[in-house]
Amino acid sequence: MKTFVFVFTFIFTLHLTAQTSYEKGMSKAFQLWQEQKNIEASQLFERIATAEKENWLPPYYLATVEIVSSFGIQEEDMLTAKLTRAKKYLDQADTLSEDNPEIIISYALLNTAYITFDGQKYGMTLSAENAVLYNKALEIAPENPRVVLSKAEWDMGSAKFFGKSLTPFCKDITRAIELFKEEQQTIPFYPYSGIERAEAIYTSCKKETSPE
Repeated sequence: MKTFVFVFTFIFTLHLTAQTSYEKGMSKAFQLWQEQKNIEASQLFERIATAEKENWLPPYYLATVEIVSSFGIQEEDMLTAKLTRAKKYLDQADTLSEDNPEIIISYALLNTAYITFDGQKYGMTLSAENAVLYNKALEIAPENPRVVLSKAEWDMGSAKFFGKSLTPFCKDITRAIELFKEEQQTIPFYPYSGIERAEAIYTSCKKETSPE
């Protein structure tokens, strides 16, 4: 099955002075990630997670680094190692913040990494699991733009695989864009991003659904 990788682009407004150790560490970790120094970023998020034992964001981002960087890996052992590490820290984040829609859709993205690697081996079981995860996340947070966007991307991939129309999902992408614009960004380092991805998908969706 052709799947879509959710591209994370993180934009943060940070204080230039008087940062806490946590803020400095997180800022440095994101800088390393932006520089594609994934190992260093992952290790720093791990150290922050060890220090910030009640904060779900460091283990969440550690897992996200591992998941996103696993797409394109050709060796199954390497893929499994990265995604096993990712799941360990997603589980940690989930323990700290139960029924968190951001974490739920990250579990689905982890599954998508396996499916992308070998759809024949992983597709049937993990596709069904993803459907459950996306529906759960949407039930918890129907106004969360990342949930709406991620579920729409997954549904579009399924529709393409089965030769169905993408038109209904273009509407979902439009809704996600509207929700992104309405979202209040109040929590430092929260994964608010995604509108650029949504707008790019909407443009592509309109081209694919426009009459010849």
